[in-house]
Amino acid sequence: MSDIVTERSGSILRVQFNRPSKKNAMTSAMYITMADLLNNAAKDDSVRVVLLHGAGDSFCAGNDLEDFLKNPMGSGDSPQSRLIDAFIAFDKPIVAAAQGFSIGGGTTMLTHCDFVYAGESAKFQMPFINLALVPEFGTSYSIPARIGYLRAAELIQLGQRFDAQRAAELGLVTRVVPDQTLLATATGTAQQLTEKPAGALQACKRLMRRSVRPQLEQAAKLENEEYAVRLRSADSKEAFTAFLEKRPPDFTRMKQTVSVG
Repeated sequence: MSDIVTERSGSILRVQFNRPSKKNAMTSAMYITMADLLNNAAKDDSVRVVLLHGAGDSFCAGNDLEDFLKNPMGSGDSPQSRLIDAFIAFDKPIVAAAQGFSIGGGTTMLTHCDFVYAGESAKFQMPFINLALVPEFGTSYSIPARIGYLRAAELIQLGQRFDAQRAAELGLVTRVVPDQTLLATATGTAQQLTEKPAGALQACKRLMRRSVRPQLEQAAKLENEEYAVRLRSADSKEAFTAFLEKRPPDFTRMKQTVSVG
């Protein structure tokens, strides 16, 4: 079975992350596939809406660490940056249904969706700081802009996990619904969107995002550069080693490096 399964339902392109045994964690190949799907859907007039969801009990647990360590992200073009660019450039509506875990990239990619329905079981987290890394997908800009700096600091600098109700309070999801009706609710919204005039719908999204798109592009670029530096730091090596050894990391002995730019 493919790690990403697609299905056309009328003018809805359904995209399912399909690694349920791994909580749908993303490999490099999955990032590339997702970027290609979005870029192709953007050019396909028969696709009006994209619906994202995950197989099994989770939406997406972020990077598959084993694959990620074999294919570390660099400061230039990468599978991750290709998907980030595809999300930022995508003018058609994206509806997401998130149940269970949405961790790291599983949370940050949701910030590029137009409608996010969270199941009552949903748990979100941006734990980049715990791996001595920085956020991605432009969230160093978009999260503070959306919820305010102080609340964003809890999520980004402390890496706090938060549940569906907290996500709704922060305005990070459209609505919380029972898990058993989650996909049906998201599908219903996607169907409603297909009945709207496609040109006007895309124009609405372009206009609504016009003022933030340059900032997102710049934030994503700076994040990628900083991410590549942090990923190769002693702190990050300690964090990943501790994770694999199932022990708490010890950053107190590490010599700090600060980038200037």
